[in-house]
Amino acid sequence: MINKNIDIAKQTKIIGYTTGVYDMFHIGHLNIIRSAKEQCDFLIVGVSTDELVKHEKNKTPIIPYKERADIIASIKYVDLVVPQLDKNKLSAWEKYHFNKMFVGSDWKGTEQWERYEKQFSPLGVEIIYLPHTDGVSSTELTKVIKNMLIECNG
Repeated sequence: MINKNIDIAKQTKIIGYTTGVYDMFHIGHLNIIRSAKEQCDFLIVGVSTDELVKHEKNKTPIIPYKERADIIASIKYVDLVVPQLDKNKLSAWEKYHFNKMFVGSDWKGTEQWERYEKQFSPLGVEIIYLPHTDGVSSTELTKVIKNMLIECNG
């Protein structure tokens, strides 16, 4: 099924790519995905595996990978969901040959994303920084839930 979808993507004009953990899906996630789809014909969304999240963030996602991938796959703006096994964006490009890579504006100017800009510029891949939705994040939601539990049990 993935190969069929990638073949379809290669026939379209602009292939977009974005990634995320998407734990405790919220409006900020939807805003990024919707905005990305507005700027491409075929949107591929990489969902970080549980193992990658444990390795990169030293925490276990609240929602398991399979369920997070199913949630993302059900969104009308998403054409293909793929597992994000590592943070090697160049390797992802070699697999999916996207023209645009989308990320939240909160990453703009970071060392990591400036490095990606240099890597992808010669390949003709445009990195698009989409507006970050202030005041909402899975990390913030987790803090709110923890505080609520403390209040209830305290």
